Amino acid sequence: MPLDKTTIAGSLAERLGRGPQWVVRAPGRVNLIGEHTDYNDGFVLPLAIDRAAWIALVARDDSRVVVHSLDYQETREFSLAGFRQEQAGWIEYLKGVAWSLQEAGYKLRGWEGVLAGDVPVGAGLSSSAALEVACARAFAAASGFAWEPAAMAKLAQRAENQWVGVNCGIMDQLISATGRQGHAMLIDCRWLAVTPAPLPPGTAVVVLDTGTRRGLVDSAYNERRSQCEAAARFFHVPALRDVTVELFQQQAAGLDPITRRRARHVITEDERTLLAVEMMRQGDVAALGQLMNQSHASLRDDYEVSSDALDAMVDYAQRHAACHGARMTGAGFGGCAVALVRAGEVGEFVGATGAAYRVKTGHAPAVYVCQATDGAAVVE
Repeated sequence: MPLDKTTIAGSLAERLGRGPQWVVRAPGRVNLIGEHTDYNDGFVLPLAIDRAAWIALVARDDSRVVVHSLDYQETREFSLAGFRQEQAGWIEYLKGVAWSLQEAGYKLRGWEGVLAGDVPVGAGLSSSAALEVACARAFAAASGFAWEPAAMAKLAQRAENQWVGVNCGIMDQLISATGRQGHAMLIDCRWLAVTPAPLPPGTAVVVLDTGTRRGLVDSAYNERRSQCEAAARFFHVPALRDVTVELFQQQAAGLDPITRRRARHVITEDERTLLAVEMMRQGDVAALGQLMNQSHASLRDDYEVSSDALDAMVDYAQRHAACHGARMTGAGFGGCAVALVRAGEVGEFVGATGAAYRVKTGHAPAVYVCQATDGAAVVE
């Protein structure tokens, strides 16, 4: 049975003997272009996808939050009057959001609900951000405060950074909160400005999960972040988003070879991302695809965060006649690639690309054909 309002509302009614006061939904995301630019104050171009975290809920008269997870088939609860960090699994994301909202001065009311999600966990599609933003949307509904997408995204990010302990950027929570149907969203990671960019008509966004998972990503991430910070100091700017391609070309010889490659990726990726938005507005899908291809080459060669599995998946995708462009997406070292494909040929593309990849690597890929959807909302 597909996950939708009827399914999640019916599950709550079975448990409580009454329907929900609210059903909230917050989507996962895939990033079309703009990788490893977020922590350099740069630009990213994600879209909210038609896979989401859902919560059906009713308000309580006390300060308790009681949630049943359909995915884990367990019920957990905590009191808003006093709770602490534990290694307690999925409920920590909800506790973290409650903590972040209370720290920001929001007066929260308890609620009881049913939670479920169809964002694949561990695939790089931001299931955790979807859960956090859905939880924030549930608290806003139950507690009666205004929903401010950018502010809520920042508080959800704070929950993941400081409560859960994952040092993520703002992109995942912000696109989950602000997505728009039929559009990718250009996010300026310095100012949190969000600008919609229309997806080309007649195209489909296909996420290709390699079936491999990242290893040593934390140490590699920290190393690259330090290299980018060193490059910014070399150019005497706050972050690499402040360095133009022209300035880089003039002065890059003064950097050591590895730092030069890292900086070149970030600086050119920002340029590619802004150009991608222009190509989307012009409807130039061929040029958009080429920018995606160039992004993968830069991530592979200059930033060195791809993998053999990702390179194979992207190579087979790019070879297919229906594919406009493809690249790895996410932190790298495994996980997913994303392809922009002619909508009428998605089935043939998926079959041929998946089969070639399976023969080459021995891994069984998972494929998700995604539509761009609206961000977090109370579902009417």
